[in-house]
Formats: sequence, structure tokens, C-alpha cells
Amino acid sequence: MTNFTVREAAALLAVSDDTVRRWADSGRLTLNQREHGAAVIEGAQVAALAQELAADSALASAFPQTRASARNRITGVVTKVTKDGIMAQVELQAGPFRIVSLMSREAADELGLEPGSLATASVKATNVVVELP
Repeated sequence: MTNFTVREAAALLAVSDDTVRRWADSGRLTLNQREHGAAVIEGAQVAALAQELAADSALASAFPQTRASARNRITGVVTKVTKDGIMAQVELQAGPFRIVSLMSREAADELGLEPGSLATASVKATNVVVELP
């Protein structure tokens, strides 16, 4: 079973350490003590809360869901668009994560993508590689 320290859980949930401690004090999360005294939170609790927070986020409700086969949708802000004659490279910043997409210049132009645009990257699961830290 994976456990996270308060600091690690806070980073994964994009909140402060103090917020995690307040959630523990209110019973929203359960802190367990390791043998050497550091408080940890079970990974399953962090995962469930991350899903809850994502569903309640302003980004989740601000945009209508489209019907598509790609299930992995990541909303962020466009930080850079590099175009040549045929292709465009579009960079999104989604929280601490940078996502880079290569698309046709025509598609980038049709979408009006430019730095500051809000966009959603859809990722087909057959092309996703999962790694362990």
C-alpha cells in the first residue's frame, strides 16, 4: 500500500500542507503515524479526494463535455504556439504539468490557438505510457 506524507499529499492535491492538516482535523482525511512518528495518508484516500476535487473544480463545470472516445481530458492554458508551413506545436500548462501537442497548422489556425487561450488536451489511452517515480 502506498502512503504519502502530508507534504506529498498537499502537492498531489494542489493545496497547502495546512489544508491537508485541516482536512485531517475535520475527518475528511485520516492521518496514520509511522513508527518514527511522521504522519502519512493512505494513497487510496488521496486518490479519492483528488477525484472529488477535480469533479468539483471550476474547470470541470465551466466547459461542456463533448462526446469522444478519448477519456483523458486535461484543461490548461496555451503557453506557446510554434508554426511552420505545415505543422504547429502547441504547449499547454495544466497546473504543474506541461503538455505538448503536434497538429496541423490548419487545425491550430481554425482553433485560434495562441498564448493565453484556454484549451483541453484529449489523450487516447492507447498512447499513454505510465511510469513509476
